[in-house]
Amino acid sequence: MVRSGDQTRENIIRQAAALFNTQGFAGASMSDIMAATGLQKGGIYRHFESKEQLALESFDYAVEVMGDRFREALEGKRDAISRLHAVISVFARIPADPPVPGGCPVMNAALENDDGNPALRDRARDAMDGLRALVVRVAKGGIERGEVRAEVDPDELASVVIATLEGAVMLSKLYDDPAHVRRAVAHLERFVDESVRAS
Repeated sequence: MVRSGDQTRENIIRQAAALFNTQGFAGASMSDIMAATGLQKGGIYRHFESKEQLALESFDYAVEVMGDRFREALEGKRDAISRLHAVISVFARIPADPPVPGGCPVMNAALENDDGNPALRDRARDAMDGLRALVVRVAKGGIERGEVRAEVDPDELASVVIATLEGAVMLSKLYDDPAHVRRAVAHLERFVDESVRAS
């Protein structure tokens, strides 16, 4: 049974995650968080020591939601090519159905906190390390099983796939136009089938 205090805490994190992801850490004020949660400042600080702690836990929540999407997309996919397509499909959903409002939480945190919030930047880097490791692991396994061309460099593949998808998400958000993600997804799907898949 979930206690009332736990539910309140989870609700604060969920609401704050959306605010931080759309307005940024600096842009989302405590007043905004109070308005979104319906709580007074004391009610929020009963659960979190500071705005910084709330931001970190909200980011962790957003990354967990994104992680759930990757797990769901990868479920049942055994071969490397299907798994690479599954990773791409997660990003294809972001413009119309973001994991939390505001788009990709890792990209948003990385861009906003390059200099201003080292703890959040480090969290974003850790999350990106996890995504890069996933693509590298899939590619290496695919090479070993003969599903991916032997000349494919797994680290290079991870850089190209992630940079293309994150860049497309940023463009779609900036121009409020999902076409940028659609184009990037279509390009990467062809690239995986024509240049990564072992013949």
